[in-house]
Amino acid sequence: MNELPTGWAWAELSQVCTSITDGDHQAPPQVPSGIPFLVIGNIRAHVLDFTECRYVPPEYFGSLNSIRRPQKGDVLYSLVGSYGISVLVKDDTPFCVQRHIGILRPSRKTSSSFLALLLSSNAIYDQATKCATGTAQMTVPLSGLRRIRIPLPPRPEQERIVAAIEEHFSRLDAGVSILERVRRDLAALTKSIIISAIPDPYPQHWQRVTVGAAGQVMLGRQRSPKYHNGPKMRRYLRVANVFEDRIDTEDIMSMQFEDVEFARYRLHLGDILLNEGQSPHLLGRPAMYRGDPANVAFTNSLLRFRSGPGVLPDWALLVFRRHLHAKRFMRESQITTNIAHLSAGRFKTIEFPIPPVEEQQRIAGNVEAALSAVAETYALIDSQWRRAKMLRSSILTAAFAGRLVAQDANDEPAPALLERISAERATANGYSQTRNYRTFREKARS
Repeated sequence: MNELPTGWAWAELSQVCTSITDGDHQAPPQVPSGIPFLVIGNIRAHVLDFTECRYVPPEYFGSLNSIRRPQKGDVLYSLVGSYGISVLVKDDTPFCVQRHIGILRPSRKTSSSFLALLLSSNAIYDQATKCATGTAQMTVPLSGLRRIRIPLPPRPEQERIVAAIEEHFSRLDAGVSILERVRRDLAALTKSIIISAIPDPYPQHWQRVTVGAAGQVMLGRQRSPKYHNGPKMRRYLRVANVFEDRIDTEDIMSMQFEDVEFARYRLHLGDILLNEGQSPHLLGRPAMYRGDPANVAFTNSLLRFRSGPGVLPDWALLVFRRHLHAKRFMRESQITTNIAHLSAGRFKTIEFPIPPVEEQQRIAGNVEAALSAVAETYALIDSQWRRAKMLRSSILTAAFAGRLVAQDANDEPAPALLERISAERATANGYSQTRNYRTFREKARS
């Protein structure tokens, strides 16, 4: 996008802003209530989220340089890790931000809404990526942010572009809201299918035993620094790999196992793994090991159930999924440091219904068919979600290439607008100081 429409101009961000800075670099004092202090997690959805945020004293807030106190019309931009998220500050709610968030104060002669939308485009993200530094956490430096090159239309056209984007996005948002509602309905349907598959009370001809009587229960091998290296490193699964009816193979770790130990903890086809420690509503989340990854063990963050005679693995998985959704595992949990635990001893005592094998096959097969239909609908929703995301990106690309709204020859050209902004910057010092943080800290000590 090197050629611009008539009346547009290329500009660096520093040319259209009176200041570009970030949050205070000093660790702020925290208080139970006061002025909100936002981190990147509070702007991840492209809106300001003040729920579960930190707070700082009003005195600290007042001591900040004025350009580090976001105000209505400023644009926030994430700089570290999840960089490239832009948010327009829409009201005068007082708050401050961490140093990982950039604060752009656009000139009053440019549209803040236009700039916020422009900064969320792929073209700007690509530039930010090129100037980002670091390895573990990529960081966009302020110097690089200030040099980012933007296509600048005349001011009236900026307003027309914003109005057109918001109209298109409004329709997209309405469609996405429908998709979200359908996803919630599908989640409820999944839960209903699983819970209703096993009646309560159980039919009289079913056996009613405990988990311990229905099969073998075993806790995985404990992790330890002494197993981090060795001549017989073997792969293992942990709680991060086990989801409901799915084993994630993206991040498989390894540790030292002697042959005898590995034989003890190695998974067999049909073994059911359940989370031993997790948030309460996810406790006991089960998945069946179906051979992928091959030759793998498991740690003590997981419980393993191996079906006994007369119990099909598919049936055992269904029983445990029902217990999960019926919150049966929660009743046996023990809470430590906000994590719920399901001990092997308590797990063994939980009831386990056993119908005849033919009935196990029929019920498990019916559930699988029903859930397969649900999965197809999920896949359709996901494809529409991706399409909505692509449309959003396409709208922004068209907008900032001058293809979304018509140009007006009567608009003041952007080069003239830049000259007026430059004159404004020359007569105003956007970096004027207020009381500084050092003064605040000195007073706090006294």
